[in-house]
Amino acid sequence: MNHTATQRLTGRRALVTGSTSGIGRAIAIALAREGATVVVSGRGKGAGEAVVEAIRATGGVAHFVRADLAESGSAAPELARAAAAALDGPVDLLVNNAALLIPAQSLLDVDETLADLALAVNVKAPALLTAAITPGMVAAGGGAIVNTGSLSGLAGNAVSALYGATKAALHSLTTSWAAELAPRAIRVNAVAPGPTMTDENASYHETLRSLAASTPDRRPGTAAEVAAAVVFLASAEAAHIHGAILPVDGGHQAVR
Repeated sequence: MNHTATQRLTGRRALVTGSTSGIGRAIAIALAREGATVVVSGRGKGAGEAVVEAIRATGGVAHFVRADLAESGSAAPELARAAAAALDGPVDLLVNNAALLIPAQSLLDVDETLADLALAVNVKAPALLTAAITPGMVAAGGGAIVNTGSLSGLAGNAVSALYGATKAALHSLTTSWAAELAPRAIRVNAVAPGPTMTDENASYHETLRSLAASTPDRRPGTAAEVAAAVVFLASAEAAHIHGAILPVDGGHQAVR
């Protein structure tokens, strides 16, 4: 990696949850490319270390910290402590990206176990992790938080009620945290991806193309495009942006 004046996140200490694959992996790589030191976090040690190696291979700095945010309420504060130790300082850039992805299903197929797990991973974990990270961020002089929401949290979908509800909750947390934390020099925003192709959902690419065919862009997004939006919201270029839910959806939300 060539460290140049164009790097927007030099000196930043970042934690990206759910970054061992998919959109999270792209975010971690993009943040490191912009000069941030990144903690890659997720359940799979092998996958996480592969992301770290990919970052280091291009001159970036990254560490892996394993965390399963569905395990218990203590997982989030434990991750906050481990990330600060790996970074040798408090996190000043948090990306709450980890989420339980729920296959398309009727509300009649949602049981208590699935509902509890979805709420634990998609709502409780980012809330507890943000609460654990914020004091150190304030002590460091401020920072930025970017949440990975979803188009499903902005518009109703007949087969994703539970997932959409959790993402709508995360959008609400985003705006409330923005109001609370702005006076403490912490900006909070979110991205809301639409249909997005990743290596992990390759078997659904045709479905994603079909879903995106009616958008102005006529195509699904890519993980790299979501990551670019996260980098922007995390950077000084977005210094006057608080509480935004930025759709990265080819215009789906704006033109329906």
